[in-house]
Order: sequence, then structure tokens, then C-alpha cells
Amino acid sequence: MIWNEAKECMSRDEMTHLQSARLCKLIDRVYHNVEYYRKKMQAVGLEPGDINGIEDITKLPYTTKDDLRDTYPFGLFAVPRSQIVRIHASSGTTGKATVVGYTRRDIDVWSECVARSMTMADIGKDDTIQIAYGYGLFTGGLGAHYGAENLGATVVPMSTGNTKKLITMMEDFGVTAIACTPSYLLHVAETLEAEGMLGRIKLRRAVCGAEPWTENMRKLIEDWLHIKAHDIYGLSEVMGPGVACDCSFHNGLHVHEDHFLPEIISPATLEPVADGETGELVFTTLTKEGIPLIRYRTKDLTSIDRSVCECGRTTARISRFKGRSDDMLIIRGVNVFPSQVEAALLEVDETTPNYMMIVDRVDHQDTLEVQVEVEERFFDDDMRGLDQLSKKIQLVLKQALGLAVKITLVEPHTLERFEGKAKHVIDKRKYD
Repeated sequence: MIWNEAKECMSRDEMTHLQSARLCKLIDRVYHNVEYYRKKMQAVGLEPGDINGIEDITKLPYTTKDDLRDTYPFGLFAVPRSQIVRIHASSGTTGKATVVGYTRRDIDVWSECVARSMTMADIGKDDTIQIAYGYGLFTGGLGAHYGAENLGATVVPMSTGNTKKLITMMEDFGVTAIACTPSYLLHVAETLEAEGMLGRIKLRRAVCGAEPWTENMRKLIEDWLHIKAHDIYGLSEVMGPGVACDCSFHNGLHVHEDHFLPEIISPATLEPVADGETGELVFTTLTKEGIPLIRYRTKDLTSIDRSVCECGRTTARISRFKGRSDDMLIIRGVNVFPSQVEAALLEVDETTPNYMMIVDRVDHQDTLEVQVEVEERFFDDDMRGLDQLSKKIQLVLKQALGLAVKITLVEPHTLERFEGKAKHVIDKRKYD
């Protein structure tokens, strides 16, 4: 193990003791400092003294994104505004923005968690890392930036917006690591190849997050760029990037449990599920000062493993995400996640990683069209190969989804590329 961090190697009993002490302190603090939480607890007859450890976590009410919107902008802050040193916020594209605030200590904890995560990805003080997440109200850019600096790495604050400039700096600066979304890293690889620069860069590691991606996409990125790619996870409501990350064994993402208490619940019943079972990930922020959250429902679908990892870390691991409960599409009674489509398409050698799902409703029936980029050679004078490939992809997707879909094959570079979070679904349905 590279990172010699005692809390990542605690026994389960030691971790439980630490989490319980921090949870009790957290509940007492929010009860007395956040009116919204105090009222929620009083509504179910709870007082701080009723919580004696993490075994009592299920007594506490859940927090959702709607709670943050209902208290916009500062209703869930637990400290005076004078102690808040930074504010981040969501884009608000699906409703009122959610606002989070950080104290100086929150920023320090965040930086430590990102540094731990980058260490899992074998990034250290001798690396030069490009931060190609967006800077600003989005937590990705500054979160990764401060964590890399805390680690001692040389940071290139590239952000997004100019891929050709990014690859030029990648070569000129001898960049060895990059932090960005996986879909954007595929675009970077595509651009490097088009410019004949793949053999001229020193890139060796990537930490990718901010959107779900499959194991097949990770392997594609690694093979294309001749690097090792790691999955980093976070969300602005809980902290930002660095809540969890996978190590070199890629057998789940290690949660920094001393700061974030994870639970897995059934989205249907809201009851806890057994370790190893898939459900919705819920977090309680054990040490956050600015805006601590109790049992925050992330909507991310995963499972949890509390066994010791091959790397030696004892922290709980969450599996690669299956999708989000609010991203799930119901098409003719079948549950469909974009990640299922991505995984199936990456099994077909002739396709590129770029696709778009278009859902519509025709004559009171749901329809699904999947647009897929395929290799240029299929668009020649003889279109028989295109027709055969279309049938092949249609069969692969039907086997993966249990649903017949329409396939539209398009030429390379037809579909939009994204520098931030990729968009793979257009839902046109209008219900009667």
C-alpha cells in the first residue's frame, strides 16, 4: 500500500467506534444549529440523546435534494455565514439550484480525501496533473485542484473548452495524469489520435468521475491511451469528488468512511438491504461543518462490500454504479439504464463509444431509438455491411435490455462530444 493512512486500515470495530462518536456529535450539532433538521427530528419524536451510535442510524429521517431546494439558499447551513469560506452550487437545470457551503476545515478535509483518492490511483508529488473538470460553481475543478496540490503534485488548471490546447500542453508540459469525465477523456484520446500525438505524450494515469461509466469503457480508455484509469466518486451535496475512489485492483471504490457513513437502501421500501445487494446509496456526512447532511439519498445504485481489499485497505467498497434511480427509463414496462446500452455497445468492435438514446411515444406506445457511431468503412458504396452490423447491434441490445429497439448507424464524429457530463438520453415522450 502506498498511502500510509491509519484510518484506511482500521479494523471494522475501530471504524464503527469512530463513526459512532462522530455521528452522535453530528446529531447534537445539527439539532441545535439547523432548525430544519430539528423540526424533522421532532416530527418523529427524536432528540439527540436517542442516537447512541451508528446502530441507531435508521431512526433518523432521510434528506433529499428537495430538502436543499426547499431551504434554498442557506437554510441547512450549520454555522454562521462568517465561517463559510466557499460556496458551490448545482446548475439548477432540473429545478432550483442546490447550494452548499464549506468552512476552512471542510476544505482541508476535502483536500485530504481527494489526495487519498489520487494516491489510490498511484498519483504522487512527482506527477504533473491536468485538471480538466470545469472550474467555478461545479465542485469538480477546484475539488480535484486542491486535492492534487495537497498531495504535492504539479497542477495544470486546464478546465474544459479547448481540447487542442489541452493536448498541446499535455505534450509540452510532460503531463503524467489527468482528472476529467470519462466521456471527455475518450474525446481527448480521439483528438490525440487524429493529431498523430498518441506516441508523444507521457500520460500514465487518469482519475475519472462526475458521470457513470462501465468497466468496458475503462478498458477502452486504458488500451487506447496506454494508461491506468481510476474511478473517483463524489457529489456536491456530500462534498465533491473524493468521497470514494478505486485502487489498483478495481474491485469497488473505497469510501472514506471516517468522514462519510454509507448505507444501501431499497429505493422502493427505503429499508436497508444486505451487503452485496444492489440498492440506493445513502450518505451521512460525519465531519462536515458548513452543511452537514443526515442520510442523504444520492439516487446512485450500487452495492457495498465491507471485506478487506487486496490492497490492504479495510474501508468499505461500493461497486461500480449500475446507474441512478432517477435516470432509469421505463420503456414498455422494461427498466432501462443508459449504462446497460453503453456496456452492450462496447462489446461490438465495429462501434465507437459514442451513442444517443432517443425515447418517444407513438400511438400510445413507447419507442427507443439508439443512434450509434460506427467505423467509416461501413459507409461505402456497398451498404450491405451496414445493414448486417445494424442487425448485429439490434440483437446485442435486445439480449442486454430484453427489449427490441430501433438502431440508427451514423458516421464517426456525427454525435455531439461533451467536455463536461455526457448526455446520452433525449426523452421526447408526452403522456396523454
